[in-house]
Amino acid sequence: MSAIITDQFRILSASNFVTSVASTANAYYTFVGLPNATDFDTNWNTTPPSPKDSFSDENDVWDTVIALKKITTSDVRQVVRKITWTSGTTYDMYRHDISRDNLSKPSNSTNLYDSNFYVMNSEYKVYICLQNGTDPENTNGRPSLDEPNFVDLEPRSAGSSGDGYIWKYLYTVNPSDIVKFDSIDFIPVPTNWATSTDNAAVRNNAATSGQLKIVTITNRGVGLGTANRTYTRVPIKGNGNGAEATIIVGNDSKIESINISKGGSGYTYGIVDLVGGNVPTGTTTPTFNVIIPPQGGHGKDIYRELGASNILIYSRIENDAENPDFITGNQVARVGIVQNPKAYNSTSNLDLDKASGVYALRLTGSAVTTFSPTADSFITQTVGVASTAVGRVISYDNVTGVLKYWQDKSLAGFNTDGTQNLTPKYGLKLNTFTATVGAGGSTLISNDGVSTGLLIDTEFTGITTVINNRTYNLGQSFAGGVAQPEVEKYSGNIVYVDNRPSITRSTNQKEDIKVILQF
Repeated sequence: MSAIITDQFRILSASNFVTSVASTANAYYTFVGLPNATDFDTNWNTTPPSPKDSFSDENDVWDTVIALKKITTSDVRQVVRKITWTSGTTYDMYRHDISRDNLSKPSNSTNLYDSNFYVMNSEYKVYICLQNGTDPENTNGRPSLDEPNFVDLEPRSAGSSGDGYIWKYLYTVNPSDIVKFDSIDFIPVPTNWATSTDNAAVRNNAATSGQLKIVTITNRGVGLGTANRTYTRVPIKGNGNGAEATIIVGNDSKIESINISKGGSGYTYGIVDLVGGNVPTGTTTPTFNVIIPPQGGHGKDIYRELGASNILIYSRIENDAENPDFITGNQVARVGIVQNPKAYNSTSNLDLDKASGVYALRLTGSAVTTFSPTADSFITQTVGVASTAVGRVISYDNVTGVLKYWQDKSLAGFNTDGTQNLTPKYGLKLNTFTATVGAGGSTLISNDGVSTGLLIDTEFTGITTVINNRTYNLGQSFAGGVAQPEVEKYSGNIVYVDNRPSITRSTNQKEDIKVILQF
């Protein structure tokens, strides 16, 4: 049994994803994580491993999540391949009949969306190519010489070079969308095309479904009666109504040109009726290709017309003194997207703009301002007889005394590849640091076994602290000097993971994360 998943299904899936993000029933977040990637793979920073897709690996990703940023409707766009107009390039033209049996020219694409049938000009205006100079002598089309730069609603040529191109203006990329969604390979498509007043003129101009715009000549014919004659109101036969063409026979008694003079409506197929238009058929009958527009006409549904089956998700990661969830001074080597993570210890979706995915301790003692743990080093706390809590340092602020740490199964008797370590250093249970401790008190031990002299500040509860008359936001809520992640780990669905070479975040640094989802 033969079957295909059509391009329209992919476009629909992309559109449904945008709708899903907009739904108040959902919460989507980008996240960054994995501060010690080379512990998992020594070659990580030169050749990051491909992510694996299993429940076990999903849990591993959650172990290393550092912070999350909420995705809003303004952070998501359907996008299409970037095809930038360049003088001298021969572009494909829109055709309704491209398939593996009828390739697009000149790209030899087997479907419309793989062909180069639209462009973006130097001013971020987007046009569809309705005619690329195709004729019997130029079956692959001709080089484009005139950059389209008009906003007329009806298709037309872009200049006076006579390159044979006919362009249809669709839209101009919004300046705010350029900042967020323009990339090397993709350009954004406007949101809410079917309802936005910004797009109404182009959309309404395409209101007549099956209205013809282009007919190409595939054979000029021979011996077509009187030379240098124009035939008007030549009917287009098919399942539509009212379309007519104007045909010019040249001085060699062959077809010189054909243009649609009246577009009609309702066509899904059509032929030029030479007999009905009183055009001589000659000794060799001329032939034509009537180009059928997409449903609703050009510009009615640009997602379908341009093949917008890709999504670009944008997040800007900034260092925010008011919410220091995105740490500095350590590395991150993974980004991803999670759907519907829960708030910590809750069944409700997370609803913070930014959220911490790590644990934190508020420390106290004479060495608070001088303590300088190495990133990713081990910290320990004896929490009972033969029971030790262990974590790895993500960051430490020697002004506020806040130490952020993470734990994964490699700390509990498992190797980084998930296999069991038969000689675990701390046992198979991941104990958590606590303000109420056992025999060892609350002293923290550095990875070299030397006591730091620092204790958990069991008197501290809150999310801010005042030091020298300045209020510091700690980003997480502390109880007895201990803070839990703001997100419930291992909740929701991780729908995208990207392993990449490590970068070290600094205080003056911003990262623009652009994730492409291809449906």
